[in-house]
Amino acid sequence: MTHPATSGPRSVGYVLMGFPRVSETFIASELHRVERAGVRVRLFVVKPVEERERELRHPVVDAIRARPQYLPDATTLTRPLHRWRPKDVAPFAPALRRVLRRRPLGLARAAATALAQALRDRRTRLSGPRKIYIKELLQAIALADHVLAAPDVRHLHAHFAHGTTTITWHAARITGLPFSFTGHARDIYAGHLNPKGWLRRKLLAARFVVTCTEANRRHLAAIAPEAEIHLVYHGLNADFARLLREDGANGAGPERLRVLAVGRMVAKKGFDQLVDACAELERRGVAFEAAIVGQEDKHSVTVRDRIARHGLQRRIALPGPMSQEQLLAEYRRASVLCMPSRLLSDDRDGIPNVLVEAMAAGTPVVASAVSGIPELVEDGVNGVLVAPERPSELADALERLHGDPALCERLAGAGRETVAARFDGDRLAGRLAELFRAALA
Repeated sequence: MTHPATSGPRSVGYVLMGFPRVSETFIASELHRVERAGVRVRLFVVKPVEERERELRHPVVDAIRARPQYLPDATTLTRPLHRWRPKDVAPFAPALRRVLRRRPLGLARAAATALAQALRDRRTRLSGPRKIYIKELLQAIALADHVLAAPDVRHLHAHFAHGTTTITWHAARITGLPFSFTGHARDIYAGHLNPKGWLRRKLLAARFVVTCTEANRRHLAAIAPEAEIHLVYHGLNADFARLLREDGANGAGPERLRVLAVGRMVAKKGFDQLVDACAELERRGVAFEAAIVGQEDKHSVTVRDRIARHGLQRRIALPGPMSQEQLLAEYRRASVLCMPSRLLSDDRDGIPNVLVEAMAAGTPVVASAVSGIPELVEDGVNGVLVAPERPSELADALERLHGDPALCERLAGAGRETVAARFDGDRLAGRLAELFRAALA
C-alpha cells in the first residue's frame, strides 16, 4: 500500500528555536523565498521569542504562508534533572505516549543517543547526566509527534547547529526522515555548545549541511571532511530588496561625517572599538556624528560606559532597533557604514547582513578583515578593510573616506554591483530550494 506522503505534495519541515525574531530577518526572508521557489514548507518552533525580539515585526514575516506550530512549553524543566517531578514533564506526556506507540524503535535509538551524550558530557565522573540533553530529547519527541501528524513532511531542516539541530536530529531518528541544518556563527565555533564531538556527529548524520560563508564551510569541513557541506550566502533580505526597488534613489552622502553602525549590542560586533575610533576623530578635530542602531544586549553597558568615558554622549546616538524603512533612511543619511567586527574564542560574525544592505543602498562601508567579511568586501575596490581591534586605523579609514568624495562614489557604485552580482537573495534561495527538492525526491 502506498504511503500517503508518497502520493501527494511533499514538504520540508523547518525547525527554528524562536520565530519571528527581529534579529533574524535573513531566516524569514529565506523561508519566504524558498516558498516562492515552489518548495512547500511547514514551520515548527521550539519556543516563543524573547520579549526584546517582539519590538518590531518585519513585513516579510506576514508573507510566509507556513504558520508556526509551537512545541510544548519547556519552562517547567528548569530545576535539576534529579528533581524533575511528573508534573514538570506533563506537557510532553501526550506526545511521548503517541510516539512510543507509533515509533518505538526510533524513539529507543534517539533516547540511547541522547543519554549517551548526557553521560559523556557530565561535569565530573560522579555527576549525573547533563539535563540539557534529556530536555532536548523531550522536545524532539514533541517535534516528532507534530511531524508524524503531517505525513507530507519528508525532510527536516534546522537553523543553527546547537540546540535546534540536536532536537531536529533526534526527531529525524524517531521518524526515520532525513534532516539537514544551517550553521551560522557562534553555533559552529563555540565548543561548549557542541562538546565531546557532538558537532562532528551532527555533520555526519545530516543529509547535507548549509553555511553562509566560505570561511565557515572550511571550518566545518575540517571537523568532518566526509560531510556534504554547501555554501549558500544569505543575500539581501526580501524586505530591503523591495524597499530599494520602490525607492530607486542612491545615497548622496552628507557634508558632515556621519558614521552609522547596525547590529545587536554584542561583543563580536566591536562597537566599543568604533567608540574609541570616534574619540580619535574628536581629538583630530574632525566634525562628525555617529549612530549605533540595534537591540540592547550583553555588550550594551560596555558601549555606554565607553561613550561616557570619552565624553561623546552628544556625538554618538543609540536609537535602538529600527524597521527596514527606517534603516534605509539611515543608510541614505550616512557617510559610511562601519562594521568593526572582532574574532572571539567562542563567537564571530559570518558576513554581517547589514554590510550587504548598506552596499545595496549605495553607502560606502568600512569593516574589519575577519571571518567571511573579505568574501564580500574587497579593500579599495568596493569598500575599505581594516585590522580588527585597531581604533586608530579605523579612524584613519573614516577620515580618509570623509576627505575623498570621489573615492566614496567609486566604492559605493562597486558595492551595489557586488550585491547585484553575488548576493541576490532570490537566486541564492533558489540554490537552497534545489537542495530541498533533491532531498524530497
